[in-house]
Amino acid sequence: MHVEQHLRLTQAGAMKIIEAAVRKAVEMKKPQCIAVVDEGGHLLAFTRMDGGKRLSIESAIRKASTAASSRAPTGGIQGELEFRLAHATSGQLVNLKGGLPIIVDGMTIGGIGVGSQTGEEDLEVAKAGLAAIEGTVTFG
Repeated sequence: MHVEQHLRLTQAGAMKIIEAAVRKAVEMKKPQCIAVVDEGGHLLAFTRMDGGKRLSIESAIRKASTAASSRAPTGGIQGELEFRLAHATSGQLVNLKGGLPIIVDGMTIGGIGVGSQTGEEDLEVAKAGLAAIEGTVTFG
């Protein structure tokens, strides 16, 4: 077969994810930068909450893109491999917690990246964002 069906995350879906993630960050009283990308790592939606760190803008986008590209949560690469992959991708691959792939029906359709707080807090906000889309794989 030369073609296949394809699911696509819409801008409306990306905004729904952002809104849910913002609600969680507000509940936690932890302002964040939150990015949602499509399966190719292209930015669909972004917000920097009041108090979100300016330098976390880029890391949130890169976490989302890394999660979409690798089809796995960010922050799990160990040792020397982390440095080598970051170097090979000119710093585009990020190994910081807070990035999750958006997976529906076994297909990766995008990624969410969250940054400005601890890795665990970033991850908690990312998980809340994913929960906004029915049928999305959740991560623990």
